[in-house]
Amino acid sequence: MSHLMMLEQTLWVLEQKIANPIYDFSFEHLFACGHPYQVPAAIKAIARIGAIEDYPALYQAWLDQGVHLVNTPEEHVRASELPGWYPLLQDLTPGSIWFDHLPTPQEIEDQLDFPIFIKGARQTSKHQSSLCVARDSAELQTILQEYQQDPILHWQTLVCRELLALRILQAGQGDQLPVAFEFRMFWYRGELAGVGRYWLDGPMYSATPAEMAALLSTARTATQRLNVPFLVVDVAQTAAGHWVVIECNDAQESGYAGVSAVALWQRMIKIEKNGF
Repeated sequence: MSHLMMLEQTLWVLEQKIANPIYDFSFEHLFACGHPYQVPAAIKAIARIGAIEDYPALYQAWLDQGVHLVNTPEEHVRASELPGWYPLLQDLTPGSIWFDHLPTPQEIEDQLDFPIFIKGARQTSKHQSSLCVARDSAELQTILQEYQQDPILHWQTLVCRELLALRILQAGQGDQLPVAFEFRMFWYRGELAGVGRYWLDGPMYSATPAEMAALLSTARTATQRLNVPFLVVDVAQTAAGHWVVIECNDAQESGYAGVSAVALWQRMIKIEKNGF
């Protein structure tokens, strides 16, 4: 059951625990949290209720109660669906195509060279390499068949991407993708609210000051172009040393990864107080 609370008399949050430590956060233990009996008129709130199946319906249901979720339905699509954000970031991210039907291998091969990275418009299926990376036509055919059966992928628009050579820190374990030099950033009202490593499994890693400045510059450009109030941008370094956008998401649905949740919410409260 989701409930509204106000952090430090400043920031409204619509919360529901989902029993996932990468996503859940104990607000009440670290912040002053007000739980109103009656919601004031026309407030703006940040949803932290997990993955949202029908965002327009959720948005309207809370709007009817006087609660505006921080991202509109249009902004949600622009943040979380690759077909929504890719046209604005085409020069910052690997080349991509998508299909409103299940394509044949030939349709994909006509537009992209192997190896090809395959995912849903919103996410992969738990970073499984066997469902992501096709090195030839046979692997591509297998992935397309498995895509239809996968509980995470089958409902998503199918996306095929150029597989760039990234800076790899550790080879993939089992059927998992390799650990790349990748970082997650939360942006609130156009301001950086939190940054941390994307991969929690594998070696610890951090960016040098020069690397941090470069990756933040790439993410900031993406944030400015997308113009979404609460946004996550994932950026990785290629083997050649360039920084590319791997994915964007509506930050309401995103896990913290290596971002400090405490520092993130402290920073967001400060941004809200300062009116940025």
